[in-house]
Amino acid sequence: MNRVAILTPNPADEAFHGRWREVFDRMVAAFGAEGVEVDGRTWTEAGELDDVALVLPMNVWGYHREYARWLGAVAAWADKGVRLANPASVLTWNSDKRYLGRLGEAGAPVVPSLYVDEVTPAAMADAAKAFGVDRLVAKPQISAGAWQTLLWSTGQGVEGGPDGAAILQPFLPSVGATGETSLFYFDGAFSHAVSKVAAEGDFRVQPDFGGAVTTVTPSADERAAAEAVLASVTEPLLYARVDLVRDLSGKPALIELELIEPDLYLGYAPDKGQAFARAVRRALDGASI
Repeated sequence: MNRVAILTPNPADEAFHGRWREVFDRMVAAFGAEGVEVDGRTWTEAGELDDVALVLPMNVWGYHREYARWLGAVAAWADKGVRLANPASVLTWNSDKRYLGRLGEAGAPVVPSLYVDEVTPAAMADAAKAFGVDRLVAKPQISAGAWQTLLWSTGQGVEGGPDGAAILQPFLPSVGATGETSLFYFDGAFSHAVSKVAAEGDFRVQPDFGGAVTTVTPSADERAAAEAVLASVTEPLLYARVDLVRDLSGKPALIELELIEPDLYLGYAPDKGQAFARAVRRALDGASI
């Protein structure tokens, strides 16, 4: 069977009615060139998924808003033997930003992080002291797309920040200066990379907030850092996006490892996504995952 399902956002979540369709259409075009048929399924109403050979959760944007439902769906698919890319255990693990701490413990180069049950002025002040900085970024432990993300400075309140458990990280000046570098890997092989730079006056690099995206050739130390991160993941990955920034010492460090629903920026890939399509084709032929 050459048919795959790409899971798409919950139609009830109006925040995700826009750009995902462009991302979806690029994948459909790339897959079609490899003879792979694509069926789009809303993740919240995906059904049994027993009529497709492989399920890719590439557009489950907004899953973090329905986290318990998401975890339940992943567990149910796994119990039914649905073939997922990436594996169910990876999807669950990568849903909670505590994965960054686990990667750091495994020796991967990761932006320093602290985890708190609640964002309070005292918690922020303690974290700033621990990191030796006067600005922090606070994100919900369960989040995506800069949702409820707060850029905080010493003496500032915490209004507009995360509700509940959060990850706290030092704000890195490199984010404002040079942004993030995202490296893309399909079936373990490097494909392409992009630079994402925030709009003037903002710190969020996503295009949804005006961030600028350009194709780049990653440096040798960025490649080495990305591959050290991926080597710390023990399960097979059909796709991965490794988001790197320069830490306070100027070295590349992981700020996010996207293994669930990353925008792969296929329009910026030299082959417009054919490497990804070939990886999916190999998976369907039984040569991977």
